[in-house]
Amino acid sequence: MQQPARRATPRHARPSHRGRKAAFAATGALAISGAGLLGVPALTGAQAATAPTVTQDRLAPATMVAGKATTAALTVHSSSCFTARTVGVGVRDAAGHNLDFPGNVSNAQICPSGLSITTGARTLPAGTYTQFGFWQDLGGAWHNLPSRQLAVSDATVAPTPSPTATPKPTPTPTPTATATPSTPATGAPATGAPVAGKSLTWSDEFNGPIAYGSRWTGDKSSAYHYGNHNPDDNKLDWLNKNNVSVAGGVATFTAKPGANTLENGKKSWDTGLLTTEYSSEGFQVKTGDYAETRVKLPAGTGAWPALWTWKNGNGEIDSFEYHPDNPNLLELTNHVNPGHLYYTDAKAIAKDGWVTIGTHYGATSVDWYVNGTKVFSDGKGVGANWSAYLILNLSLSAGQYHAAPQGTAPITFAADYVRVYR
Repeated sequence: MQQPARRATPRHARPSHRGRKAAFAATGALAISGAGLLGVPALTGAQAATAPTVTQDRLAPATMVAGKATTAALTVHSSSCFTARTVGVGVRDAAGHNLDFPGNVSNAQICPSGLSITTGARTLPAGTYTQFGFWQDLGGAWHNLPSRQLAVSDATVAPTPSPTATPKPTPTPTPTATATPSTPATGAPATGAPVAGKSLTWSDEFNGPIAYGSRWTGDKSSAYHYGNHNPDDNKLDWLNKNNVSVAGGVATFTAKPGANTLENGKKSWDTGLLTTEYSSEGFQVKTGDYAETRVKLPAGTGAWPALWTWKNGNGEIDSFEYHPDNPNLLELTNHVNPGHLYYTDAKAIAKDGWVTIGTHYGATSVDWYVNGTKVFSDGKGVGANWSAYLILNLSLSAGQYHAAPQGTAPITFAADYVRVYR
């Protein structure tokens, strides 16, 4: 029996007090049933007696051209009406990496009369892939529908150069004392925002010591239940500003086993966090701003880096969250007016790889950019009067949704800059 590669399961609900939602985890391999339906976990008992049967009626495209952005279409019907938390189209390469089409449909009603969806567009390199529809039930379990081969042929004309190699031509802001170009060591040019009409208003290029007190705070956040640690959000973190260092124009966040014991009895890890909250400058991003960072994603098991926002127990927009057990995936989430995408790109996103991630906090839509290209618009936005503090940090998963750190070796995460355009 063929064993497909792992599919990630969703994040559980956010704790009611404060703290970010725990990120979705990679589960064990799925199994193919006699009817061709895949699912984890299996439904048993009373659930099985009432579980609807979902049939995949149409799946497109059957072929693609390398480098040409293409949408996918899926039609399904069920034995009885029910609401699926998520419906989408999945793709896996020969190595088992998830390269799904973007734009999953949330809270979809599936009935015997059928449901048809069209995803967002994506490109794929030439090759042979496995393609399938999938849905997620309200209990959180993922169900993969019958798969088939997706053939991606070589382009007949030269493809458009990748935006990661040629950023969009936008005006470069005049450098200021806080906005000097990145150092050659990281290979990142100083560029403007991909959102038209924006000018650089605030930045840290990490060309000198961390400006604790005036620009950043490193030992507490109101997003953490106990100020400097937050075990209720499945984190091993114990904040220590000494765990962020700067050299060569790069800020390095280092996590290592600490001496403190958390309220749940687990041993903490000392780690780094930078937030504009509690600083004398007190900088906040607001509706209409575009924030961007260039980071080197970690490889260590248990790492959970993110750029996000927080204010007064809410205001959270995740520019990205990352877990090395999903090495080609970024989690992009609006918690203010809920919207999210699990964005995969094996070329741009990888352990130990540099990537540029930006977020435009629009009133009616939050837009996410990867290496200068827009990859997701949630159509929800943050409203007209939203504002929040920035947070860039390296958390450590405690094992509930993602594996906890293995061993005691330090785990690192690096950032070239944080910039805000207004």
